[in-house]
Amino acid sequence: MSQDNDVLKASSESGIPPVSETTPPAGETPPAGESVDQVSVDDLAAQLEAISVERDRLAGENEELKNRLLRRQADFENFRRRVERERAELAEFAGMETVRALLPILDDFERALRATPALDGPAAEYARGVEIIYQRFFDTLQKLGLEPIDSAGRPFDPNIHHAVETVSSAEAEDPIVVEEYQRGYNFKGKPLRPAMVKVAVKPSQIS
Repeated sequence: MSQDNDVLKASSESGIPPVSETTPPAGETPPAGESVDQVSVDDLAAQLEAISVERDRLAGENEELKNRLLRRQADFENFRRRVERERAELAEFAGMETVRALLPILDDFERALRATPALDGPAAEYARGVEIIYQRFFDTLQKLGLEPIDSAGRPFDPNIHHAVETVSSAEAEDPIVVEEYQRGYNFKGKPLRPAMVKVAVKPSQIS
């Protein structure tokens, strides 16, 4: 008994609480009737649920942003293609109108060359120079897209021919272009100017 008192006295002096006979040693299961603290477990479950909800929300926002980005990219690509197409159409239209404005000069060259008689000496050299200039001018317009229409001897087509005169011909089964007064042209496959022509038709077709 004296020994036990000494132990209690020593524990009291050192600040270490004495071991109770009813306290189970570490590692042993609590006695029946005692329950594990559920407060911390419930908090952890609530935090996990909140994290799961936030994760789903962020995933939804991320998917929406991706879809929005794809739509914006598609819209921009369509806009870029439309601008390029409009720019090309504008350039083609400008080229067509430029060539159209130059056609009267080409017509003057052709009329001058047809009216030039056979010349000798310096006059022949001058006529040859005019012909060279005309050919270079014509080649340049062709590079821009000018396409001459062949009319003489071909069936009359109101889409590319403008009949300024008709003649009666029993041999003409269908209206035929017999003479071209002014050449017609296309520009890159599109009608630019109809040809002014004389057309041979059957007598019964002349009103």
